[in-house]
Amino acid sequence: MRPFRPATLVVALSLTFAADLSIGAAPLTVAPAAVAQSPLTSGLDKSGMDTSVRPQDSLFGAMNGTWVKNMQLPADKADYGTFTMLDDQSNERVRKIIEGLAGKPQAPGTAGAKIADFYNSYMDTAAIDAAGMRPLWPYLAQVDAVKTRADLMRLMGQWVSFVDLPMGLGVGPDAKDPTVYSAAAGQAGLGLGERDYYLNKDARFAKARTAYVEYVRKMLAAQGSKNAKVEAAAVMGLETKLAKAQWAPEQLRDPVKGYNPLTVAQIAAKAPDADWKDFFAAGELADAPFVSIGQPSYAQAMARLVRSEPLDVWKAYLRAHLIDAVALELPADVREARFQFHGVAMSGVKTDRARWERAVRTVNGSMGEAVGQLYVAEYFPPAYKARMVELVDNLMKAYAQSIDGLAWMSPATKVEAHAKLAKYGIKIGYPDTWRDYTALDVKSGDPLGNAVRAAQFEYHRQVARNSKPVDRTEWGMTPQTVNAYYDPTKNEIVFPAAILQPPFFDMKADDAANYGAIGAIIGHEISHGFDDEGSQYDGDGKLRNWWTADDRKAFDAVTSRLDAQFSAYEPLPGVHVKGKLTMGENIADLSGLQIAFKAWKLSLDGKPAPVIDGLTGEQRFYYAFSQSWREKVRDEALLNQVTTDPHSPGQFRADGASINSDGFHEAFATKPGDKLWKAPADRIRLW
Repeated sequence: MRPFRPATLVVALSLTFAADLSIGAAPLTVAPAAVAQSPLTSGLDKSGMDTSVRPQDSLFGAMNGTWVKNMQLPADKADYGTFTMLDDQSNERVRKIIEGLAGKPQAPGTAGAKIADFYNSYMDTAAIDAAGMRPLWPYLAQVDAVKTRADLMRLMGQWVSFVDLPMGLGVGPDAKDPTVYSAAAGQAGLGLGERDYYLNKDARFAKARTAYVEYVRKMLAAQGSKNAKVEAAAVMGLETKLAKAQWAPEQLRDPVKGYNPLTVAQIAAKAPDADWKDFFAAGELADAPFVSIGQPSYAQAMARLVRSEPLDVWKAYLRAHLIDAVALELPADVREARFQFHGVAMSGVKTDRARWERAVRTVNGSMGEAVGQLYVAEYFPPAYKARMVELVDNLMKAYAQSIDGLAWMSPATKVEAHAKLAKYGIKIGYPDTWRDYTALDVKSGDPLGNAVRAAQFEYHRQVARNSKPVDRTEWGMTPQTVNAYYDPTKNEIVFPAAILQPPFFDMKADDAANYGAIGAIIGHEISHGFDDEGSQYDGDGKLRNWWTADDRKAFDAVTSRLDAQFSAYEPLPGVHVKGKLTMGENIADLSGLQIAFKAWKLSLDGKPAPVIDGLTGEQRFYYAFSQSWREKVRDEALLNQVTTDPHSPGQFRADGASINSDGFHEAFATKPGDKLWKAPADRIRLW
């Protein structure tokens, strides 16, 4: 299920997972005092390094080359790397917690009982197979009941919480008044995920289209269609028309163009071919003062398609997207069809994920904070949080000093930049207030119903607070999530507990590695507030231009060079990184690395860093940064990432940021002729 969320909600560190060292499942129990008495390690997996590659030619290859050569991708993984390894560890830990609850009676109505019932029901594939498509019948009956265009819009509003549909709805902090929640709507509803998959003539995209049509045919046949092949082609035709009207991913990164608050009456006047009043009423937003339409031209085009396309085609589309949304809670033939498309065709994997892993992910997605509360109690020692606070403080100090030293920014804009930095919120580990799941209805033996009700529960929780004050204590990720994020409307950086582990954050490692890894991640998230998108929000989270015209022009001139650098990278033959799509992440990687290096230098307090494993502190810093982006990716998944993901592939994140960093060139004594050599005057420096 992929419900729409307002685009400004969070800017995450990574949307794809990457990996590294072999981490044990047991929590680290060494006390801080004991750690201090032991020799500090380098924090590097030297066995993964490739001594035949010079760091001056490829820092990524030098640090990760042997690991990449020797890594046999797990059959059920589209990619593997540092993030994936920790994600696997987190899932194993959560599995232990959940199965501990599921294996014994729980008090009725408690969060523990709901977690147990959710998990056990999902895991009982024999019962799911025996039930066949019957759990889906009530929803299919709703489709059958659609007789008019108004019925169509009404049903899409009813399903918007749990089915990926052409127009998504959500509620989040308002971009112009971030003290209150407001409603937003935006383009969605493409089974292939992104418009390039429909419009690009490259054979690789054409192959994906063929696989998608076959998947739709199988889904429609499974629910009883006698004309599934023709209907699948019609669904593909409809989605292609939607794709043509949708904005490109690069366009979606403009928060000003994406903020268009309109009353329902105004939306109906601008896009009169659809029954918007019924749609928003069914989506629990009938009384919304306004809804911000993310892509007005698309809303108009979608409305025209609602009016022009045959109702039977729309109904086939609804059935296909419904089945896709709940395929994992349906019989084996549907689950297999889903895997052949999403897994094999789109990601290149060889075998499906283990059922327990999918169950863990589903429970995490539905009751994540209830699970997270137990996770933190067992796996997040207080000493970790204390050490992170120190690191974050040093990064914030370094960022403030960096602002003072900017040659391209005027004094007036520097004052505004300092004001924004001073207002940053910082969240580490886990929320202070845990989410209440009392109202969530979980039934034993009803996996499909549980999944739908969980999605509806979360959607209702959001829309019920429309126009109410923003809860600044809320988290956008669970503690067991291996990731981090910046939220521009709250102007806060957030680091869940699960990412605060080796090799990102190692209590036993020398600080050079910690600053190069987790320090660069901290700097990355801080920098999102000052990237091309985040810099359009002020210290209060308000979408407001606080720049002088000349400063913005100077900033754009620098970022255009970064666009050119990354657009030249070619991870697959004929497929280049999208420099504009990845701009925000590339800025955050570059700035985060440079700020982390300054912060590490400040932490030394003028003392030299020790040499460990024959490497200077400066060298370990950059190696640790490169180690963070260690990954190996299947071609199909890499094509998908480059097409849809605002993050560049790991190799280019490691080398692309380092080549612009003075400290890297000094650490490895680069010179003209080296592949990563870049003359000082040509290095891109932002923050």
